[in-house]
Amino acid sequence: MRVMQAMAGAEYGGAEAFFTRLVCALHRAGIEQRVLMRPNGAREKIFAEHGIAPVTLRFGGAWDFQTKRAFQREIKDFNPDIVMTWMNRASGFCPKGDFVHIGRLGGYYDLKYYQSCDHLIGNTEDIVQYLVDAGWPRERAHYMPNFVTGAKGTPISRSALYTPVNTTLILGLGRLHSNKAFDTLLQAVARVPNVYLWLAGEGPERAALEALAEKLAIKPRVRFLGWREDAADLLATCDVFVCPSRHEPLGNVVIEAWAQGKPVIAADSLGPGTLIEHMETGILVPVDDAPTMARAIRYVVEDENVRARIATQGHEVFLENFTEETIVSQYMTFFEERLSG
Repeated sequence: MRVMQAMAGAEYGGAEAFFTRLVCALHRAGIEQRVLMRPNGAREKIFAEHGIAPVTLRFGGAWDFQTKRAFQREIKDFNPDIVMTWMNRASGFCPKGDFVHIGRLGGYYDLKYYQSCDHLIGNTEDIVQYLVDAGWPRERAHYMPNFVTGAKGTPISRSALYTPVNTTLILGLGRLHSNKAFDTLLQAVARVPNVYLWLAGEGPERAALEALAEKLAIKPRVRFLGWREDAADLLATCDVFVCPSRHEPLGNVVIEAWAQGKPVIAADSLGPGTLIEHMETGILVPVDDAPTMARAIRYVVEDENVRARIATQGHEVFLENFTEETIVSQYMTFFEERLSG
């Protein structure tokens, strides 16, 4: 089985991170792959460590004929059985050919980019329902969740980031974008004395968030870490993980926190609200409600039994549904069924 994967992704992002994980996992499972992607030094380094040599293309706008021709050449040379394109741009660039074309969506995208696809994958059940409601045939819309690494992270030095060893440490992960609502998290932290916050991510809202932390007089308790590739280690270091997102189709970061056995507090946006069973595998609070989020943080910090229960039961959900072994097996079966069909 030969599988080509194409991703015209951003420099940072959850979909880009899972693309990297899935390519490497399928490589470990013995699948022959060819990878097309935009140049990205960090991603290329990870692939090189796994013995994967991606083909880098520009994936520009509609007039980028060079990428279109290169895509066609790679298909002719590799002769894939399956081509899986990630999100809009790569799917739009993919030429027609004698292969099964699978589009992979991590959000509620315009289906005009996917008309040449034979099948579509949504990484949440709600995205699959969106596809069907938008007119895509149900028998060609499939739910395939993400996985995260189950390897335990190694706690990093708090003192290296000027954080007291004995203080409660809150962690937020994600792109610094308005959808992620880190402004709400900052407002919540301002209502909880003595806790420290690490924000790991980069994006267009960074300057505004730093200014807000200054305005709220919590800048001494907040560390802006930039984009990090050591999420497991950061999670192993923190005491509580908070996902404050206004818009989060999946909530991959929730699964990452579960994998590390950490208690999770999340805004009740679509993804986390679907994943988390309130008071059992995490604490859900209303979207954009900083006072309630602050109360939830205090509750989890102060009640050791609640903290242990939601961490343990979240980890059990991860082991049952979101491990690499489980999801790779699903992908392998899915690919084989598409080819036999």
